[in-house]
Amino acid sequence: MTELVVRRLLIDLGQPVQRHWCSGDAFLTAWFNALSMSFPVGEQFFIDSVRNGLKALPQEKQAALRDEVQGFIGQEATHRRIHALFNAQIEKHDLVNEWAPRADERMKLLEGTDPRHSLAITAANEHFTALFAEWMLSHHQVLDGCEPRLKTLWLWHSAEEAEHKCTAFDLYQALGGSHAWRVTWMRRITLVFLTDALRQTVNNLRRDGTLWRWSTWRSAARHMLGRRGLLRTCFRPWRAYFREDFHPAQQSSGLSEAWLRDNSAQFTQVGRPEPA
Repeated sequence: MTELVVRRLLIDLGQPVQRHWCSGDAFLTAWFNALSMSFPVGEQFFIDSVRNGLKALPQEKQAALRDEVQGFIGQEATHRRIHALFNAQIEKHDLVNEWAPRADERMKLLEGTDPRHSLAITAANEHFTALFAEWMLSHHQVLDGCEPRLKTLWLWHSAEEAEHKCTAFDLYQALGGSHAWRVTWMRRITLVFLTDALRQTVNNLRRDGTLWRWSTWRSAARHMLGRRGLLRTCFRPWRAYFREDFHPAQQSSGLSEAWLRDNSAQFTQVGRPEPA
């Protein structure tokens, strides 16, 4: 069982965010903005999936996971709230969030289905976010030119994503979820997630007027496909998910724990969330 602490981030998102807030880089700004646009809807789905998964367990098995699930819900609810504030700022730059409504419609198709499907989808998405989080924490220099509050936002979120990456997976396993369905949903989520992220990034760049700039494409190639780029760095740990003996805890470098320890002045610990 993982002990998950719910934290309140001590930053002010009531102030405007610059158009190219990520070190003046149009591509990185558009990419991170796209991810943030998906978070409020996505994290609500994760919360509901984990809450319903816990309720589907036999009563005698719920106690072992209840505290972890409550921590997961508290962390994701905090992410949902703070990214909604961030999104309200970036949408002032004439950006349009097309990802969230599309994702919301897809999620409605799962209503009334076996809760293990939603958990498998959540576990797959949590694996993606954990990989991206690890990349962020090990390549934090991409945020060096940002306002301190925004650098803190993204690294805090990354640290907590890495911290709670096992919860949905463990619930899925506890409910007897099969390896076959787990990897089937990972294949589907890989296609859907990357397609949606790319579409929203391109839309953001188009509305920003920077889609066809050479500097935009150069940044995209370097940060996505370069030797230390996101996609190349994450390919092997992404592929590991398809092993039958895989568990998220197998992929850990301690960067999350170190960031939370070294940046404790950036947040306060809050009380437990409502029971799951």
